[in-house]
Amino acid sequence: MRADSKNESQNPSISKEQSEKINEVRRLLGPLPSKLSIYCSDASISRYLRARNWNVKKATKMIKDTLKWRLEYKPEEIRWDEVAREAETGKIYRSNYADKHGRTVLVMRPSCQNSKSTKSQIRFFVYCMENAVMNLPQNQEEMVWLIDFNGYNLSNFSVKSTRETARVLQEHYPERLGVAILYNPPKFFEPFWTVVKPFLEAKTANKVKFVYSDDPITKKIMEDLFDMDELESAFGGKSSAGFDINKYAEKMREDDKKTPSFWEKGNACEAAHQPSLATATRFDPSKSESDMDNSDEKADRSSSHEGDAEPAQMTICQ
Repeated sequence: MRADSKNESQNPSISKEQSEKINEVRRLLGPLPSKLSIYCSDASISRYLRARNWNVKKATKMIKDTLKWRLEYKPEEIRWDEVAREAETGKIYRSNYADKHGRTVLVMRPSCQNSKSTKSQIRFFVYCMENAVMNLPQNQEEMVWLIDFNGYNLSNFSVKSTRETARVLQEHYPERLGVAILYNPPKFFEPFWTVVKPFLEAKTANKVKFVYSDDPITKKIMEDLFDMDELESAFGGKSSAGFDINKYAEKMREDDKKTPSFWEKGNACEAAHQPSLATATRFDPSKSESDMDNSDEKADRSSSHEGDAEPAQMTICQ
């Protein structure tokens, strides 16, 4: 999730019914510690609702699972020096250019895999996702993945790491992926795609585009998405810029310095706007799924006796 400064309930693209569902999710979540409330802006809740087709109960459970994950995994505390070893080969990096919609671009090169530890790979992936989200412009929620298959072979494919990457993306970063470009995947990758696709929800799978440098039709996808003067030559662009680990490390360390203030600014603002909900149960990450469901049902029953009382709302800002 990202701390979003804009209150989506004032966004004309959000209908009255959708706004009511956002408020209902917020009510079911209950009062949150300031450390967690920053991840529950209207924009964040809206992404989880969209990922669950605006089903309030499913979206609420999804957010609770993410909040529990963030408390335990602490993705916002990962720093470059912890994951630098994974980054050495340039297997994932944030590019210096955005697409035509202003979306952050993550370049991925599976053939540059330099680790056999799924745990370390996922830790690095999460760091890259957090950094990409932090660098999104205010008017943009999505990012682009550019996956370069140059040099890819059978030894680069891992069902375990692929499944875990898909799980983290879909469960904890819903609606963050705008499009994933698979550039020049080899023929032998096609059967592997049939293995990977079941790990993906239909909405995510539909964002995957196959592009081949010798196919004018698919090449147009790149031309429509990118300024070809900025795009790397590896993807058919005109830029000769490549990955330099030393320069990239310097850029990431500078970003790391911004990370605490990025979240603390939101936390300070959130703490001043905590709601007082008599019917809400404070979020408890130790609760089981059935406990959460029971709490939600109790809240629903209680709210049915509140008459026309105005629902409490939490002001989200950053």
